[in-house]
Amino acid sequence: MASCRKSLDKAPLDQFSNETFWTSESNVMLALAGVYRGGIQMAFNPPGPEYSATDWWSYHGLLYLEMATDNAYDRRGENSGFNTLTNGTLTNNNSYLANYWTASYARIARCNYFMENLAKAPVDAVKQARMISEARFIRACQYFYLSQYFGAVPLVQRSLTLKEANTVTKATKQQVQDFAAAEFAAIVSSLPRAAALPGSERGRATAQAALAFLGRLNLGRERWADAAAAFKQIIDLNENSIDPDFESLFNGTNESSREIIFATQYLQDLAPNAMMQHNYPAQFGGFMLFCPLGSLAESYEFTDGTPFSFSDPRYDAADIGKNRDPRLRFTILYNGRPFKNIVYNSHPDNTASADQTSTTKQSTRTGFAPKKFNSEAFSGGDLQNSGIDLPVVRYAEVLLSYLEARLENGDPLDQALLDATINKVRGRNSVNMPRITATGSTALRTILRRERRNELALEGLRYWDLLRWKTIGTVLQGDFYGAPFPGAVNLRKKGPLTDPAGRWYVTSKAFRTGQDELWPVPQAEVNINPNLK
Repeated sequence: MASCRKSLDKAPLDQFSNETFWTSESNVMLALAGVYRGGIQMAFNPPGPEYSATDWWSYHGLLYLEMATDNAYDRRGENSGFNTLTNGTLTNNNSYLANYWTASYARIARCNYFMENLAKAPVDAVKQARMISEARFIRACQYFYLSQYFGAVPLVQRSLTLKEANTVTKATKQQVQDFAAAEFAAIVSSLPRAAALPGSERGRATAQAALAFLGRLNLGRERWADAAAAFKQIIDLNENSIDPDFESLFNGTNESSREIIFATQYLQDLAPNAMMQHNYPAQFGGFMLFCPLGSLAESYEFTDGTPFSFSDPRYDAADIGKNRDPRLRFTILYNGRPFKNIVYNSHPDNTASADQTSTTKQSTRTGFAPKKFNSEAFSGGDLQNSGIDLPVVRYAEVLLSYLEARLENGDPLDQALLDATINKVRGRNSVNMPRITATGSTALRTILRRERRNELALEGLRYWDLLRWKTIGTVLQGDFYGAPFPGAVNLRKKGPLTDPAGRWYVTSKAFRTGQDELWPVPQAEVNINPNLK
């Protein structure tokens, strides 16, 4: 065996070896792609839908966090990990806590490992500086999410030994946020601006993406002036704009839009997601996991800008989108609306429909299905082969967040500011809602929060908004209903009384103020390392 040692001392043939990997720029680009992908599951590798959150930016991790809010419900039922995040039964054994925690630290480990080894590769200094900044961006994003939802967490900035990993201690929430903020600010100048990013590099981090997360972070910690300054930098660069076509931003036909600042990239046939398998109506073979709630549908105004009311004569139970903000129809598929040239029929009395609202079928639990991210143009036979990207940050959010930061900072509010922010969002050609003119802080705050909900619905931001507004404890209390079906025989009720609008009863929530705002560290992690308790 001694004489054979030299011939047996080879790099593995079925995987890369660290000793021989960092030898070319092409290998480095493979590693960088791995940093960007993180643990995000692609439908073909391994095959199948994503049944848990594999990342903050996967469709299950990003969009489905809405199911823990007043925007949507998880068809899998009351014991679903998303439902139990906010219904008063959250424990540290909730599976989604472990999903998000593990995905975050796996991402952080990839980023640290990449940065520690990049200098070995024959890549020029300018490219290396950009790649390092990209890894720092992705790592800082993980700390943004961890600090917002878990609070105090370990702040890991290098690769750890097994012993170090199992004995690491937590940094305070402020320390984690200070680190992330410093990282975002430091890398802006070494990341390309959006206008300079070639089409072949779409999906890589830009200066605008770093500024957007810096603004988000400062919004979350109520540093209003700092948040406004970050968002204003994006606005002043003048490289992003509101797209005239709202619906195209989510159906895969307009993924290079100047409105999309950062998005998770998918590619049909090569690196697809199974989002439509989970979201499509049942009659087309979908699993109908993602069920919008009635409170979301009721948030959309009438076309003249007045709030919705069931008692308003403009309300039509047979067509709830009639006389309403067009974004309702672009976001929610409701009973009687066509989808792929077939009428979506979710009426609970229609037992012959695969999409009948029920508690037993693999169909909607609310009477609604998502329209956003469900492409009617999809012609492939495999719903697990979607190439639709997931916007993580849009320019519409930037404008609304800038206005919010100015409002909460106590800055003077005038019509020019409204026209440059919220009215640009409402005024896109396909939406064309009336201009906002209220400049009083109390009235404008109510309007702005409703606008954020309607514009960004089902995109994964509602939970975070409710947390930082400190309204989550009141909003996620009580009973939640689905679509209205006046006169329905099979209407689900809570108790003996029929809802006055004939709405389908879905669930009740009892968010525990003072307890549920921060997620506990997963019990499995505490078992390994008691320092994390």
